[in-house]
Amino acid sequence: MSWKDDLHKLSESVKQQRDELKLQLHLARQDVRDEWDDMEQYWERFRQKMDDILHDASDAGEEAYRTAHDVGEDLKQGYQRIRDRLKS
Repeated sequence: MSWKDDLHKLSESVKQQRDELKLQLHLARQDVRDEWDDMEQYWERFRQKMDDILHDASDAGEEAYRTAHDVGEDLKQGYQRIRDRLKS
């Protein structure tokens, strides 16, 4: 699997988690909503980084890939924390 495919798969996974959580937020406590707002800012940075990398694939190096991948993994973990808090 190429790094581009890997990042695309990660991006789709994070997007799916994000979309599912958005549906549950209307019942969430304020502290969970605050964490969501923070994650939304992080999401926008991730999407911008992904767009930059995917549109400039010939110039994207290992460092750019690693940065985008790390941010994506952080987002997944953050969305999982929110999901766990919604269950409690």
